[in-house]
Amino acid sequence: MTCPVPGMPLPADKHRLPALTDPAEHAAHIRTRRPDADLAHTAGVVLLYQSSLIEEVTLRIGTHPVDRWVSADLHLSHDNVVLCSGFGRGAPAAGLIIEQLIAFGARAVITIGTAATLAEGLHPGDLVICRDALRGEGLSHHYLAPGRYITPDTHLTGLLAAEIDGNGARVRQERVWTTDALYRETATEVQQFTAEGAMAADMEAAGVLAVAHFRHIPAAAAFAIADSLVCRTPRHDSPKTHKGLVTLFDAAVRTLTRRLPSPAGADSRSPRARGLSPGTPPEQPG
Repeated sequence: MTCPVPGMPLPADKHRLPALTDPAEHAAHIRTRRPDADLAHTAGVVLLYQSSLIEEVTLRIGTHPVDRWVSADLHLSHDNVVLCSGFGRGAPAAGLIIEQLIAFGARAVITIGTAATLAEGLHPGDLVICRDALRGEGLSHHYLAPGRYITPDTHLTGLLAAEIDGNGARVRQERVWTTDALYRETATEVQQFTAEGAMAADMEAAGVLAVAHFRHIPAAAAFAIADSLVCRTPRHDSPKTHKGLVTLFDAAVRTLTRRLPSPAGADSRSPRARGLSPGTPPEQPG
């Protein structure tokens, strides 16, 4: 049995092996108590991580809570977008939640969070959309063939960028580095990954994109810069970062509610409606 990376205890064909557990089991269990537990009618899901952002937007746009069908807090906006929060940080936490959301019929995911800049040209509050992500976390390697990068859905990402630009905000589409180990980021990694074009570091993007890709739904990721890994100074909360998160959130909601028809030949229905087995593995170039 070969491993995708020396020392990584995974079979090279892990992404092709059938799983012993299925998120559909969770959905079926919940539906024994709540037969109406379904997200297929919604426009999509926005994943949120910062409590201050969640508190503001739920009050401002008017939402109502949804029963705890998944291991997170769910709110539904008046324009039929699901806000998902309260599940922790990192790719494993986000990946578990996305699996459950998709099992209930979620059709698209946009993850909105903060990131640390790897370049001196980015500052708190600057906006970045993920062009592709270095798979420095562990989750994506359970879902996709061995590879270095994962890309978001290009159509959804383009719509999100257009919404941000249309609101007068400046956003950059860049490579990001996703890592599970917040307190083990090193100068060697920063130097290596910036040489590959990475401009920011986060904890969820590669995992979110990998799960969504595996389950055949579109996903995108965007960030407001909060701090820096190249200029380490005492941490402080910049109001520009919060403002940037609000801008990204508003654009994400507009993107999901105003999504244009899928490109020619693509089918925008859910994976189940398209006859795809939920775990049918796609090919993802490295």
